[in-house]
Amino acid sequence: MSTLTEAELVKINDYWNAANYLAAGQIYLQENALLKEPLKPEHIKPRLLGHWGTSPGLNLVYVHLNKLINDTDADVLYICGPGHGAPAIIAHTYLEGTYSEIYPAVPENEEGMRQLFRQFSTPGGIPSHVSAHTPGSIHEGGELGYALSHAFGAAFDNPDLLVACVVGDGEAETCPLEGSWKSIEFLNPARDGAVLPILHLNGYKISGPTVLARMSDEALRQLFTGYGYDVFFVEGDNPRSVHCQMAGVMAEAYRRIKNIQNNARHGSAVSPAQWPVIIMRTPKGWTGPKEWGGVPIEGTFRSHQVPLTGVRENLDKLKYVEKWMRSYRPELLFDDNGKLVPELAALAPKKDKRMSALPYGNGGLLLKELQLPVLKSMSWMYPSRELLRPKARATWVNICVTCSR
Repeated sequence: MSTLTEAELVKINDYWNAANYLAAGQIYLQENALLKEPLKPEHIKPRLLGHWGTSPGLNLVYVHLNKLINDTDADVLYICGPGHGAPAIIAHTYLEGTYSEIYPAVPENEEGMRQLFRQFSTPGGIPSHVSAHTPGSIHEGGELGYALSHAFGAAFDNPDLLVACVVGDGEAETCPLEGSWKSIEFLNPARDGAVLPILHLNGYKISGPTVLARMSDEALRQLFTGYGYDVFFVEGDNPRSVHCQMAGVMAEAYRRIKNIQNNARHGSAVSPAQWPVIIMRTPKGWTGPKEWGGVPIEGTFRSHQVPLTGVRENLDKLKYVEKWMRSYRPELLFDDNGKLVPELAALAPKKDKRMSALPYGNGGLLLKELQLPVLKSMSWMYPSRELLRPKARATWVNICVTCSR
């Protein structure tokens, strides 16, 4: 099913590695951003905050959506349900240049990367969750459960928009999210855009396993088919295999979405439509630290936030973190000045096709005048002339004050 050539596979994997490197750097580093010298304790932040576990999966989805945009010229809005994975989303906004355009104090060079790392989850910097500071974001994601409802709201009445919504498996256990799966019943393919849910089953939430991750593929297929979805799976822990699967599945899901919309807009709609959903199984904390002291980290709840703590105090841990971060080969991904190498930068969409620069993700760019009723037709909302007499006016004010309490 893969639509990738060998050259595309190598570049996509390298771009993914660059995003993973930047995500890890935001959590750990305050100096030595490009690892041009061996890591020292003073290069590590004194207080480590952030969420690593979901970040590699979010990065994988993002880089394949970039390919889809380049291949189809689609307008794609990225809704990050696990918004605590902000290191991933911020990494991509930086890699595609939007971050530096909006925040010139964080340029695309070694000093800019240092600033990007230092400001993350730091007083006077930016939050550890996706926030209003993040270009292209309309969804914070820290209060889990609302990703799909926001995604469907964005798609309504925007016929050219595709909203890719990543749902974490911990988030999927919340009541608002569970109810939101049924929102496809309200999606009109003749006039609305489309929502492509991507359920990321990495197996664990903050402190234990998740329910959906324990279910078999067949049980998940039956569940989501019952909701009205056309189910696709992407699974594995081998990056090469997962990239190939995701490229093919993403292309096929988009093809089916366009078929649904074209049929509805030309009078041959099939009702109800079976909208695609992607179920992605990858390890939590993928490509990160495997274990410490005989205790597994990757693929467990221990990678949810900071996979290795106490790094400044423990030189063995410091060496482990350095080995991990060097495994992404930053010297091949960024030039001597700290800028993403041109052959990888070419993978990002251009101008406002970048998901971090999409007009739909900026509330000030697509404003429309409100359609307000004529005030005369709203006379029922106002007191009668009798109530406007001096004595009665005081009574009306008292009524209003009482009601406001």
